[in-house]
Amino acid sequence: MPAPILAQPTGRSGALGQNPASLRLRIVILLVLLLGALLSWVLTLAVRRYAIRSELLDRPNDRSSHAVPTPRGGGLAIVATFLTLATALHVAGPLHSKHLAGLVACAALVAWVGWWDDRHGLAARWRFLAHSVAAAVSVWLLGGLPALSVFGIRIEWGWLGAPLAALFMVWMTNLYNFMDGIDGIAGIEAVTVCAGAAACGWLATGTSLWALPCLLAAASAGFLAVNYPPARIFMGDVGSGFLGFVIAWLSLWSADARGDLLWCWLILAGCFTVDATLTLIRRVLRGEKFYEAHRSHADQHAPRVHAPHRVVP
Repeated sequence: MPAPILAQPTGRSGALGQNPASLRLRIVILLVLLLGALLSWVLTLAVRRYAIRSELLDRPNDRSSHAVPTPRGGGLAIVATFLTLATALHVAGPLHSKHLAGLVACAALVAWVGWWDDRHGLAARWRFLAHSVAAAVSVWLLGGLPALSVFGIRIEWGWLGAPLAALFMVWMTNLYNFMDGIDGIAGIEAVTVCAGAAACGWLATGTSLWALPCLLAAASAGFLAVNYPPARIFMGDVGSGFLGFVIAWLSLWSADARGDLLWCWLILAGCFTVDATLTLIRRVLRGEKFYEAHRSHADQHAPRVHAPHRVVP
């Protein structure tokens, strides 16, 4: 089981202490979360200005769900906010995890590849290679897929745990990229999934598993203020891939503390995981090039037929 992520007094069960020092620490973390949302919002506006000056624009085509050229790459604000504040809290003392350096390094690699793709374009095979390397290193640090209970039956994965966990991380990384198809949907998904998972982690373990998910939710909320329909900037691959990877990492990390927490993450992310997985299977069965951009996801179909972007997320 991973050590509690916040350096604070705990009981033998790992529950947070009820002393004044623990209360002050919680207040500090909550203030940092507010700072994270504000910082992400400011950085998103800065990235938007940069994207306009640099003509880093997502121009409409026959697969697009937008009608006018829109700046992209705004997810860089989420990346910078999350990695900076997580590292700062670790250095300052309140945030403690032996795997944090690995998370920062691997997530930064995924974000860098996404940013390069946003700026210059990158072949799918190179993106897949980078995602696979980041996933392999993460699984090596986290120890693979933990034992899970399915309908009361405990499943020990053995040697299959590592490749399954790596495949899960690569799929989640690309899944978020696939699903970021309409205004606000990826940001809203990140906020709700991370906030819900943080609550589940707190209630299930009594430890501070809520810290990093809440920080990611705060960073996503700041970006969402500019990305909410009608979006003034798009997340881009730099943000969508980063979110998918970090959510996968946090879900495996949480499951190492308590296996059934993985189900919480998967259920909370069900809108994305079910839509993307079924769409992929359908495209493969039809013989389509599943790795190419398309408009087959339910979230892309809904705005065209039933409701505007503001309603769908």
